[in-house]
Order: sequence, then C-alpha cells, then structure tokens
Amino acid sequence: MALLQILEYPDPRLRTVASPVAAVSDEIRQLIDDMLETMYAAPGIGLAASQVDVHKRLLVADVSANGDEPHALINPEILEKDGIQVSEEGCLSVPGYYEEVERAEHIRVRYQDRNGEEVETEMEGLLAVCVQHEIDHLDGKLFVDYISEAKRSRIRKRLLRDQRHRATAAM
Repeated sequence: MALLQILEYPDPRLRTVASPVAAVSDEIRQLIDDMLETMYAAPGIGLAASQVDVHKRLLVADVSANGDEPHALINPEILEKDGIQVSEEGCLSVPGYYEEVERAEHIRVRYQDRNGEEVETEMEGLLAVCVQHEIDHLDGKLFVDYISEAKRSRIRKRLLRDQRHRATAAM
C-alpha cells in the first residue's frame, strides 16, 4: 500500500468531473487500499479518488469510532434523498477549515463494491453526509461551494499563503 498525495483547494484538478470506472480490477482494488491508507493517515473519514488526482468515480469512507468499518463505493449514484441535517463539515482538501453545510439526512445509494458486485443500500447520519460530500468531489464540487463567496475567498487566500510557505520551507 502507499500514501497518496491529497490535492488542496484551490487546485483546479479538484474541479474535474470523474469518469465512471469501466471495470473493477486489481488496479482499482489497489487504489481502494491506497486511498483507505491515505484517508486513515490524514486522518479523515472519507476520500474521493478525485482528491488524489485519479478522476474515476470511486470513494472510500469510514465513519466508525475505531476506523474498522471501511466502505468502498465504485460508481456511486444517489437514488433518493430525504430529510435535512445541518452539520459541520471539514475536508482533507481544505485542511483546517470547517463550516456548516446542509445535506440530506437519509439517502438511498447504488454502487459497486470492491468485487464489482452491485449494492443498493440506505444510509443516514454521518455516513450519509460523508458519502454526499465525497460524491460532490466526484462531480467537481467542494464543500466550500456551499458557503458565502466572502468566506470562500478568505479560505482560498489563506490556503494559498500556507502552500507558498510550505514550498519555501521545503527549499
């Protein structure tokens, strides 16, 4: 397994709409394993392939307290949404920032698992929020798109400044 580099906002590659995974292969399963390792190390509860510059419709998530309930969703599609919940979200691609975002409380989702089997299931609570957040990434959307332009601009400026400082320190 390998740790992957997570793209940070405002990297334009985060706006790329991901393509469907044509076939679940050993390469895709390796990507799932690498993404899970990267997500746990970050640490985070979800990671979309787009965030590691692989523009395929694939995400991983684990919202368990012990990090022992990994989910891998290939070609996820939300079939139904209901209810509303507002919760504070963060993002591995927008490190250090948290904002309240409104999402569906309950979703019905269809996807392929790591073996290529089709799964249709219902999700609620934090897992539903996480999966919606990661599907947004696959569609080229970030949680900062849900906040005001002024807040988004401040976050963008601070992250760009932090990225420049890190680049200068690495020289």
